[in-house]
Amino acid sequence: MNHEQESLQLGKQLAEYLTPGDVITLDGDLGAGKTTFSKGLAKGLGVKRTVNSPTYTIVKEYRGRIPFYHMDVYRLEDQDEDIGFDEYFNGEGVSVVEWSKFIEDFLPNERLEIQINKIDDHQREFIFNPKGNRFQQICEELLKI
Repeated sequence: MNHEQESLQLGKQLAEYLTPGDVITLDGDLGAGKTTFSKGLAKGLGVKRTVNSPTYTIVKEYRGRIPFYHMDVYRLEDQDEDIGFDEYFNGEGVSVVEWSKFIEDFLPNERLEIQINKIDDHQREFIFNPKGNRFQQICEELLKI
């Protein structure tokens, strides 16, 4: 299995544990696989449409068994602009935030932070940092798989 397939599969597995209002942050260098992982999450949430990076729109909304809010906040670096993050984070869907370090002040305290590191062209390292008991339990369940 290549790293893209593994990223998609890990995203799908995580999606099985997610509920409305959950926030997942994804950070890593350009090309680390944040969007690929997001595609797996979306598929696991029942999204049928093709998911791609919302680079120019900041937020894309998708329908699935749970709504999926895919955010790429890279363009908000050095800005204090709140585009209504609370409405998404406290909404009826799952929010995934790529480049979350740029909106740190707007993120909820309870979230699952995922750092994706590109080891080489064929390998990725995923570091899960759960913030809150619920996400700690989710990570423990994922480790059992």
